[in-house]
Amino acid sequence: MIYLDNAATTIKKPQCVIDAVVLAMTHMGNAGRGATTASLDASRVIYDTREKISDLFNLQNPSRVAFTSNSTESLNTAIKGVLTNKDHAITTALEHNSVLRPLYELQEEGMDLSIVDCDENGNLDYNDFEKLIKDNTKAIICTHASNLVGNVLDLKKIGSIAKKYNLIFIVDSSQSAGVFEIDMQDMNIDILCFTGHKGLLGPQGTGGLCVREGIYVKPLKVGGSGVNTFSKTQPVEMPTHLEAGTLNGHAIAGLNAALDYLKQEGIDNIRRREEELMFRFYNGIKDIKNIKIFGNFENKRAAIVAFNVGNIDSALFSDELSFVYDISTRPGAHCAPLMHKAMNTVEQGAVRFSFSHYNTEEEIDTAIKAVKEIAESYQDQA
Repeated sequence: MIYLDNAATTIKKPQCVIDAVVLAMTHMGNAGRGATTASLDASRVIYDTREKISDLFNLQNPSRVAFTSNSTESLNTAIKGVLTNKDHAITTALEHNSVLRPLYELQEEGMDLSIVDCDENGNLDYNDFEKLIKDNTKAIICTHASNLVGNVLDLKKIGSIAKKYNLIFIVDSSQSAGVFEIDMQDMNIDILCFTGHKGLLGPQGTGGLCVREGIYVKPLKVGGSGVNTFSKTQPVEMPTHLEAGTLNGHAIAGLNAALDYLKQEGIDNIRRREEELMFRFYNGIKDIKNIKIFGNFENKRAAIVAFNVGNIDSALFSDELSFVYDISTRPGAHCAPLMHKAMNTVEQGAVRFSFSHYNTEEEIDTAIKAVKEIAESYQDQA
């Protein structure tokens, strides 16, 4: 199989990640639940991972890293934990449903919501953020990189607007963490939501929030914490405040190893490799008859190419790639409904190729050949 669906999850993990998960499953107990060797082993690995996450994103305080199961849980925790029905929030048309649906729920309860529009290639006007600010605006929530068209937003520019108006800036880094530099201090990010199973190259079931000092987030869930057992309320100290229940320690151990791998390889080197493969593919298909490629390829972008050929249904195109050529891609709506409305692809969807530094030139060339052959076969039928 040629796997080109890395925006959904990176399927190839470094061997050190696999080894770390296996080792953890043989000796790690439940962190914070006692002083046994097994429990302490888990606590040490988890705290060490907090330190590495804090360093990677320049949070400057490991205790402000709270682990979750993925970006969806992180974003729900951040959005529902900061906003109320009396507030106003601003987001963008590039967002994933993990951002939009929590906001829509709050909107149903009375919260005011504004959305920065974009064109069919995901380009937006940064001045629109400032134009939408109201007296009761509390937060700006946006993605770093679109999971559909690959555009990368200027977080420093948006963060400066949030800081100017004393707004909370919440960022979805699902497609950028581990690939692009993210500096919470320089970009004025208040809450960074991440997942471990994509660019961070960790196991599924890992993710978290990095919460700047002074920002209060109401817990999404409460329960066992290993401390303050007789209190009727969740502990207020971070990270326990946002971590009710047993953490996925075995997977976090894998994430810990993945962070070491990223530091050793260098995220800049990984990004450059992915960009090379992406542009090799893009240049190989861009002149196909009736092809329409979405996204801005002039600016910094994630290693994603989404396209349609004529009126061919994206699911049919992707199925043929899979069944005939054994190439894995993602068709459909990609949980990005507003972006598809902007692209006029609500019915057709789009075929998305997303690349990893583990992919090879030979795989890219095979994919180019497959796309050309499928496109030509449908043109012949027409």
